[in-house]
Amino acid sequence: MARKHRAEEEEATIDMTPMLDIVFIMLIFFIVTTSFVKEAGIEVNKPKAEQATKQKSANIFIAINENGEVWMDKRMVDVERVAANIERLLAEQPTDVVIVQADVEAKHGVVVEVMDQIKAAGIDRISVAAKDN
Repeated sequence: MARKHRAEEEEATIDMTPMLDIVFIMLIFFIVTTSFVKEAGIEVNKPKAEQATKQKSANIFIAINENGEVWMDKRMVDVERVAANIERLLAEQPTDVVIVQADVEAKHGVVVEVMDQIKAAGIDRISVAAKDN
């Protein structure tokens, strides 16, 4: 009878291996599918727009302040280096939209230069950020 009691005790254990496998597979899935947003790094006073619409998804933001400084990925860059920086960011995480956050007081010429650099990097969809009312 002692043997029969021991056999029942051994069968009552729970194997945790399948549950751990599933948890690790889910962890890998969430790590792979996570997208990281490359914020500009500064806040700008965006102009108001009556017809502003929300952009679904964008991973790259470029900010232009009132002094004409261009910010990408939380650091200031030269206007001539915008295309190279976008290409670097695209290598990390591909996207087809770039959002330009230009200050109300930013000069139009700097904004156009930045948009030209974005086009040179191969991005055709450029959105300009604005405040909605």
